[in-house]
Amino acid sequence: MALRFEVLGRFNRARAARLTLPHFACQTPLFMPVGTQGTIKGLTTEQLEDIGAQIILGNTYHLALRPTSELLDELGGLHKFMNWPRALLTDSGGFQMVSLLHLADITEEGVTFQSPVDGKRMLLTPEESIQIQNRIGADIIMALDDVVKTTTTGPRVEEAMYRTIRWIDRCIEAHKRPTEQNLFGIVQGGLDPVLSYAIGGLAGGESKDSFWRVVAQCTAALPEEKPRYVMGVGYPLDIVVCSALGADMYDCVYPTRTARFGTALVPENEYTQKISYLFYVLTRAPLCVCVCFATKCGCLVRIISLNSELHI
Repeated sequence: MALRFEVLGRFNRARAARLTLPHFACQTPLFMPVGTQGTIKGLTTEQLEDIGAQIILGNTYHLALRPTSELLDELGGLHKFMNWPRALLTDSGGFQMVSLLHLADITEEGVTFQSPVDGKRMLLTPEESIQIQNRIGADIIMALDDVVKTTTTGPRVEEAMYRTIRWIDRCIEAHKRPTEQNLFGIVQGGLDPVLSYAIGGLAGGESKDSFWRVVAQCTAALPEEKPRYVMGVGYPLDIVVCSALGADMYDCVYPTRTARFGTALVPENEYTQKISYLFYVLTRAPLCVCVCFATKCGCLVRIISLNSELHI
């Protein structure tokens, strides 16, 4: 069995659950750090275990380009490639329809990308996306969806919704490892209250009110016995609000990307603290009042010094 989901407790619409996957039994709500090409920049897998990461997200499109899914399959899958003993999730490549829109051509067959690596054209169909993810070997794989920006309105939103529904049938048919990998569906619909039951097409520039309204609608409509995954969400306030609305899983590049530019997420200072050499010299204070790696490890001094040298 590829997935078991047990709700352990509730408070109004919020819930705590156990999500059991082939490689790890996870506690939800949970946040998944993004390792686009099989690595979290700046952190080892041992450090990720130490801070409690349960699932790491990989990017199907980028892994298919480099190092290629065929090579990952030869090496025993992405788990062995990155030396990660816990769970993995791979997205379908659908998000690149927005992030690489200038390089993409979307049709009923699939989406054709021009590779940013070597300029070659690559056709990603629902079947090919699933085949790539089967070779990569993540615990959770995502169906290919027709992604549009949430600020899009009109017929294109409805087209994306119906195409995504048609594509999920093709993904299910192509999935060859259902007892080892759990296939998650994604429904598109933008911010349209009639069309949208998706928690997969958000966090794309819409207002907070619109975002939270659609999440509330989705969690009320989606099955109680299934995990609910809000894709691309990583701001602390959004995670708290979405969890209160009944969502279970989140991913985003935000925490690691902002850390690389010298910002720490801490309970004080509205959850962010800009790290600088001046901050350390003047205060000699810990980043936050807790027992975490940053407050108890001498490496913090070297990290801050490096940031100051880089003028971060």
